[in-house]
Amino acid sequence: MHRRTLLATPLAFPALAAPALAQTAPTDISIQYSIPELFRGLMEEVATAFMRANPNIRVTIRAPEPDYEAILQRNLRDAVTRQLPDVAFHGLNRQRTLVEREIPVDLKPFMAADARLAEQGYSESLLSLGQVGQLQTGIGFALSTPILYYNMEQLRRAGGNPEKLPSSWAEVAALARAIHGTAENLNGMFYDWTITGNWAWQALVFSHGGTMLSADERQVAMGNEQGQRAIAALRMLVDEGRMPDMRPNAAIADFFAGRLGISMQSTAQLGRYNREIGGRFPLVCGRYPLSAPNARLPAGGNVAMMFTRDAAKQAAAWEFIKFATGPVGATMMVNATGYMPASTIPAQREEMLGRFYRENPNHLVTFRQQDVITGWYAFPGQNALRITDTINDHLQSVVARRAEPQAALTRMAADVQALLPRR
Repeated sequence: MHRRTLLATPLAFPALAAPALAQTAPTDISIQYSIPELFRGLMEEVATAFMRANPNIRVTIRAPEPDYEAILQRNLRDAVTRQLPDVAFHGLNRQRTLVEREIPVDLKPFMAADARLAEQGYSESLLSLGQVGQLQTGIGFALSTPILYYNMEQLRRAGGNPEKLPSSWAEVAALARAIHGTAENLNGMFYDWTITGNWAWQALVFSHGGTMLSADERQVAMGNEQGQRAIAALRMLVDEGRMPDMRPNAAIADFFAGRLGISMQSTAQLGRYNREIGGRFPLVCGRYPLSAPNARLPAGGNVAMMFTRDAAKQAAAWEFIKFATGPVGATMMVNATGYMPASTIPAQREEMLGRFYRENPNHLVTFRQQDVITGWYAFPGQNALRITDTINDHLQSVVARRAEPQAALTRMAADVQALLPRR
């Protein structure tokens, strides 16, 4: 089912459509999101479909911000000037910072009072990703895990086995090196370590059984043995896998053009990859390598959060959040991206995503990683954004070979420790 089909028949699922609010004058609500290259068209279509089903609510979309850090900074400023949007879509790891400033509205009372909540099909495990402490801070709109994208033509040419994709970073590096040697101007792989909020670095550490901080959050833990193995794996991709030091946009463009064999990216990019590749070569997605018995992977993506304190706007905002994160909005979102929804209903219904998933097995890879999913860690305190930048700077030095991995990790741990809240 394509997005335009959904828009052409917005009432195709009447049992699931949110009831229009009983009021005479329309209620206006504003929403804001980030990463327009993934979400611009989707957000416009979700808002249009919602207003058709709810003619007494008008939705205004604010200008999007480029990433999760930018929308966080924007909304922190908006809180000071009292210009917050009514609904905002924030990265999972940025909820904590907003809660520390008492900006989001707890959604638990709205959920408890909604007699039709069960119709949304929310998964308890994925709902938990929108919780901070005792609060239901948000509801997942688009959820992801890290995966590997393989150009099957390059893999076969390098002697790889399409039926047995690499399961360790050593195997990935060896395959990348083999791909690199098959032709000029061809790179074997790119691991996008720059993904917002240190998500890709957390994936490396968590998949080796490590954590960012100690359980009491007083000490940096990423510098221990698990972190050392994680940063060594990143450098191995550079040294053994011949991974170039390049910007993610350039690497993604090379993959689309067939000049890159393997790409480590979020499932969020799958819809874009399919569109841009356009059948020029077969694309297969594989699981992210797990390097420890207690390996975990951080869930990525964003949640819909309510900021408005106005009662009428809250009622309208709740209906929009339910629509966007529920079965209809989730179906539109999956068709447009590679994310998982928080609702289990679309995958169970043939007219929604049942057929789609059967015909697009690459979209199922992230579902198969749910058994190891964990939260996208949010650093505490006022310096959360500075910690993100600090980690990125040290990772860049490793990828660019300006620093040895263990030395860079030691400095990274010390710099992050200095930015943690003092207790």
